[in-house]
Amino acid sequence: MAEGEIKTGSLKTIREGSAEILVAEHVFYNPVQEFNRDLSICVLATFSRIYQREKSAERQRKNASDDATNGADTKLEAGMKHENGLRILEALSATGLRSIRYAKEIPGVKEIIANDLSKSAVESIEQNVKHNQIEHLITPSYNDAMTLMYMSTKPEQRFTAIDLDPYGHPTRFLDGAVQSIEDGGLLLITATDMAVLAGNTPEACYVKYGSVPLKTKACHEMALRILLRCIETTATRYGRYMKPLLSISADFYIRVFVRIYTGQYACKKSSSKQSMVFQCTGCEALTLQPLGILKPNPTDANPQQIKFGIPTGPFVGSRCEHCNHQHHMGGPIWSAPLHDEQFLAELLQTVEQEDSKRLTTIRRIYGTLTVIREELHDVPLYYTLDRMCGILKLESIGMLKLRSALLHAGFRVSYSHASRTSIKTDAPISVLWDILRCWHRLHPVKADRFLEGVPLTAILRKEPAKVYNIDEIHPDANPPSRKESLSRFPENPAAHWGPGTRATQMVSDNKMLKSAQNQNKRKQKRTPKGDSAEEESQNDVKADSESPERKVPKTITTDC
Repeated sequence: MAEGEIKTGSLKTIREGSAEILVAEHVFYNPVQEFNRDLSICVLATFSRIYQREKSAERQRKNASDDATNGADTKLEAGMKHENGLRILEALSATGLRSIRYAKEIPGVKEIIANDLSKSAVESIEQNVKHNQIEHLITPSYNDAMTLMYMSTKPEQRFTAIDLDPYGHPTRFLDGAVQSIEDGGLLLITATDMAVLAGNTPEACYVKYGSVPLKTKACHEMALRILLRCIETTATRYGRYMKPLLSISADFYIRVFVRIYTGQYACKKSSSKQSMVFQCTGCEALTLQPLGILKPNPTDANPQQIKFGIPTGPFVGSRCEHCNHQHHMGGPIWSAPLHDEQFLAELLQTVEQEDSKRLTTIRRIYGTLTVIREELHDVPLYYTLDRMCGILKLESIGMLKLRSALLHAGFRVSYSHASRTSIKTDAPISVLWDILRCWHRLHPVKADRFLEGVPLTAILRKEPAKVYNIDEIHPDANPPSRKESLSRFPENPAAHWGPGTRATQMVSDNKMLKSAQNQNKRKQKRTPKGDSAEEESQNDVKADSESPERKVPKTITTDC
């Protein structure tokens, strides 16, 4: 039985955060997603404060001489209804756990709509809402999520925040979400189809997201950028645009938090925030080519005026300049920053508050956010040290040595939260190859590795443009998150962890791997010649004793 579970009759009681829910066997609950829910609570609590400040400032502008403090000094309390607070929609609620936690742990909430298409799930939501005595904040809803959002597109019916956490891809919900969110509202969106986003089936990714992914070591960040680009293009159809606050790659999913605004002029800048990606098939060098560019066009009347244009290209030749291989082309992807630095600073303040310390995953949240804040936000994608050394068949150089060489050369460098061996830098790939050529002088590659047509031969036979300082460790090479031993890149959260399957209940630990579940499923059972019925029976008993028990309920609901 999983941690926090208590079995009561045919129902199980699950405690998470301030919520206590009763669930039946058929209801989908994934304990691995607790990090997702904890982080969402921190983000919404921070957004609630920002939202109240913005509304207060708006009231002051409208009523400069009147009572400008109306609502400005109101203390926000979790679990209490605030008429000027957030109106939140959890479109796919399942057990209602997430909505109940939002109601009990986020200050400044007006109303939460906990919606689900499954009648049994809505009955479970109603039961859990009463069990937690939170009926004044949560309204259970039995409806199709898209229909509900399309019915809420009038300005007075729009939501302040919409949480979309479906099983698989969220794209079918985006059109309704960008229309039913109020101006400046927050979208919280999860995608769990990482195999599609990471490039295993580029044709399926194009169908779902409108972009072609590349099989690159930076696939997790590329997945975030594909999802963000999909949200942006959906919003711009309606004269709206997106501002990412935080974008996370964690465990088996990605999660983005974006604000949606209205503005035709800002929508015109969208093409300059999207790029095609060229990847060398040999050395895997990455080159981004934006879809649009902004040119300064100052006038006396408007010194800040800009002109929209398209770039000349392509930005790469028919052959890679480093290893003479051809290129794959992927994209388009979102190439603007993934995070908002000002929001990150305020979010970390929320995480450091006493109220947040009760969250089970708070240590991981703090470590992940610290690494994200250290990232170079203006540098799209990254390389990984192990892959670069693997391409050149080099003995691996220490991460601190490589980071020091870049810093001594005047470039910036950081980790990405998506990979523990990542190199995110504003240095061109030619500089990275030069540093590894210098390392090759100290730790030479075996002569029999130099074969014609392979990338290492083309790269290592060239002389480095300059000598880089590898031995002297730069003071900034070791980032604060690493010095403080923060939980930056956690291990797998549980055995057999993952998104689960629609036909596998996630309430208990009684789960099995798909590989074991599907083993020999296509083989026909037959009696081997010469074997007695008794021997066959014994073999069957042995096979049954070695196989884990399967329990696949027929009734399922959406993710919670």
